[in-house]
Amino acid sequence: MNKLLSLTALLTLTGAALASPAKITAQSIIVNPVETKLNVDVWVNKDASGKQNPVYAKGENVSVGIKTNQDAYVYLFNVNANGEIDLFFPNNYEESNFVKAGVTRVFPGDGQKYTFTVGGPNGQDKVLALASTKQLTLDDIATFAGQQGFAQVKVKGQENLAKALSIIVNPLPADGWVTDVAQFRVGRAQGGATGTVTNTPNTPAPTQPAPTQPAPNTAIQPGQKQDGSLDQAMADAYARLKGGESLGNATTYAVPWADGWWQKFNGVAAYGDGVLLHANGSSRSYAVHGAILKRYLALANAESNGTRPPARLGWAAGDEKIIPGNSFGTNGLYGFFQSGALYSTEKYGTFWLQGAVLKTYQGLGGSGSFLGFPTRDQYQLSGAWAADFEGGTIRTVNGATKVYRK
Repeated sequence: MNKLLSLTALLTLTGAALASPAKITAQSIIVNPVETKLNVDVWVNKDASGKQNPVYAKGENVSVGIKTNQDAYVYLFNVNANGEIDLFFPNNYEESNFVKAGVTRVFPGDGQKYTFTVGGPNGQDKVLALASTKQLTLDDIATFAGQQGFAQVKVKGQENLAKALSIIVNPLPADGWVTDVAQFRVGRAQGGATGTVTNTPNTPAPTQPAPTQPAPNTAIQPGQKQDGSLDQAMADAYARLKGGESLGNATTYAVPWADGWWQKFNGVAAYGDGVLLHANGSSRSYAVHGAILKRYLALANAESNGTRPPARLGWAAGDEKIIPGNSFGTNGLYGFFQSGALYSTEKYGTFWLQGAVLKTYQGLGGSGSFLGFPTRDQYQLSGAWAADFEGGTIRTVNGATKVYRK
């Protein structure tokens, strides 16, 4: 791609918990776990399907195609094997980044005064297309200096790009944006290139609850039960979450757990092992994985030897959310359940909140407020509930909650 100047200073990420959900994945960089009517497809000229991983030599020209099913504003990024990022659309050679529904756009277009040339290094490149129903402000990611045609990008590495974009899409309606990724390799075929270097924490395998069974001998589908029938809510959740990028492959059938259903997956990259949970009577299934799953199952094991969901939390009632850095510089995850919530950070750990304490905390803005993330589980103090946070505490006094700053 055009080699743009990548500044070494990384973006300082601040902001409240996401209103518009976003998930960071190793494969797709950033995805919207909410089902959207808006769709965008991106591909490179050597692979019109956008699903393969073609090889380009250094110095070879490359073009990128996109198509949306609704009118949308489109933003195109390239992330190379060293984590350097180019924003190549919008640019100062095109009139607008507004794309009409059903119209295929190719960059560079015929007659344009620029070309895209593969510059290396050898390894894996990814082209990220972000489509939005509203125009976005990318000033915290990239800026145009003078009369230059392409922006100077301030972030480096796909994880930092994903975190920055998570903040930018935050004000949008939950279904107001969508992404797609096309991949290509530079230099030589799979196995010889350097690849993208991504640091991911080692996630210990979670403790399994009661529903266990021998692993199937053949591949099974999301939601598939041992009798061959299908739990449609699980299948829908897997599709909604792009489960191949966040959950991986099923390692068990969907089996009964308490008054609902459970299915385990082998996880992808930093996500760790995952499960789909489907509560009885609910029309939707939700995923829980990694550190939040580990704590969830530990609470279930402590309460009932893993025979049912932990009473203080209940069944999953929403998809996990990535929470970008708050004013304390802390990133984390948020898991929403019928009776409570789990907040997880590498800095402090994974802790539960519920009841009036949780309601008060979330009413203030949750982890994005002056309280920040919880630093321990909710606990009882003099017979009343209390919770400690990065920036203060919440106490229940005579049935009323009171908030104290540090």
